[in-house]
Amino acid sequence: MTEGKPTLTHVATSPGMAENDLLRLAASVESSSEHPLAAAIVVGAHLRNIKPVAVEGFASITGQGVSGRVEGRQVTVGRTDASVPEALATQAAVLRKEGHMVFFVSVDGTVAGLLAVTDPIKSTTPTAIAALHGLGIKIVMLTGDHAETAQRVADKLGIDQVEAGVTPEKKRDVILKLKESGAQVAMAGDGVNDSPALAAADVGIAMGTGTDVAMESAGVTLVKGDLGGLVRAIKLSRATMKNIWLNLFFAFIYNGVGIPVAAGVFYPIFGWTLSPMFASAAMALSSVSVIANSLRLRHAAVET
Repeated sequence: MTEGKPTLTHVATSPGMAENDLLRLAASVESSSEHPLAAAIVVGAHLRNIKPVAVEGFASITGQGVSGRVEGRQVTVGRTDASVPEALATQAAVLRKEGHMVFFVSVDGTVAGLLAVTDPIKSTTPTAIAALHGLGIKIVMLTGDHAETAQRVADKLGIDQVEAGVTPEKKRDVILKLKESGAQVAMAGDGVNDSPALAAADVGIAMGTGTDVAMESAGVTLVKGDLGGLVRAIKLSRATMKNIWLNLFFAFIYNGVGIPVAAGVFYPIFGWTLSPMFASAAMALSSVSVIANSLRLRHAAVET
């Protein structure tokens, strides 16, 4: 739904910690991560002429954050179980309501500050969401972001249901629960964290701009990574199924009439017969009619 180009927008610290020091520690840890949000923090540090330093004992916990030792201090970026100072907690709440993703930075077990990152919504996303609703599809957002941030995005786009703060396993569990309720579920995702859910869905849809793992777990890949492609894929798949049923109907009628005539079933009653030459031509025309009907999908592709 977003541009996929997150940027660092805010840095806030607890008393006794300078912004540049906080950002240097955080960027140092994040420089070992491959996550797009980590790249946003590292790039944000470079734009402020802050160079990351070496990190030891780097560890990444899926859906939780990253940690490592920097300059002899244990640094964690992401979610935190430590007590958050009231001033930082208040600022975090405000940033989340504005749609920012907030990450706390802990140093030696104490929350030293926060970083806010934002990823703009693609200009094509609102139109795609509206088109999906027009197709009778219910949209559920599964995200590891905080509930306030996710709800703001959902309200802006008109998304039906939000599951926020979920881990990759929880995303998969939500998919399985929806399937158990009788729903047919298509899951669209672009990251490693989406892979379990993509594999669990009836149809996994990966973004071509995402990770290789996501694309390997999915059955469909949208090359441009645009939700508009999802609308097109759904319309085209429905048109294809209609085409298949129409071909089956024509084949049934065609053979239901032609075979009895060719077999002489009606000869004793009506004197109807079918020349072998006409029979062979009719079989050829049968294939031509199926192909001609299938070629109509070219127009369906253009319309979608």
